[in-house]
Amino acid sequence: MPTLIAFDADDTLWENEIYFEAAKDRFKNMLAPACDPEWTERELYETEMCNLAHFGYGIKGFTLSMIETALDLTKGAVTGQQIRQILDYGKELLQMPIEPLPHVEEVLAHLSRTCPLMLLTKGDLFDQEAKIARSGLADHFTYIEIVSDKNEATYAALLQHHRIRPADFCMVGNSLKSDVLPVVALGGCAVHVPYHTTWTHERVEPSEAERRQYDQIANLGELPDLLAERFASTSQN
Repeated sequence: MPTLIAFDADDTLWENEIYFEAAKDRFKNMLAPACDPEWTERELYETEMCNLAHFGYGIKGFTLSMIETALDLTKGAVTGQQIRQILDYGKELLQMPIEPLPHVEEVLAHLSRTCPLMLLTKGDLFDQEAKIARSGLADHFTYIEIVSDKNEATYAALLQHHRIRPADFCMVGNSLKSDVLPVVALGGCAVHVPYHTTWTHERVEPSEAERRQYDQIANLGELPDLLAERFASTSQN
């Protein structure tokens, strides 16, 4: 088995994006009398991208981006009541249900008996800590890391900190951009577990060479057998 197996959180261990999509739909409907919903969605996304450098990932940045988008699209005519409504959308997201996806609990329990596990997620510290606590999964993990972004530099620093070679590390997650390709680039093992919806910012099209360097499974229930097969093959080589 790897020296360390790390798991993404949102949309890998529990659902997340569907709640953001629902809040976004409510936001577009609120502005629909003044703005075309498709235009509102494009403007909101562009605002989010501009604000990443200021607010980072997470619900607070998303909420502030909705307020800024509403101000821009209505040329400042958005009402205090509408801003209050947007704030309520954000507060409701902070209370979203955190229920493990199928197979998560049994797979974590199984793997944690033979290998240290890490929960590796990005976003707002307060928000992510609260979701982890509500999930009831924290006890399965030897390490919990909440980072501002997940890229090659982030992974390299974490591996150096934990004194683990990339070849002995495995990352499991739903995002090719954040969970898979940076780890592959460092020479680590990555397992892609697609989720049925993905935030536009996380969508990438890997090259054929990149596709050959990671595994993909339909759900986490397939992970133990995949790891046993992959690392048995590696040890034989």
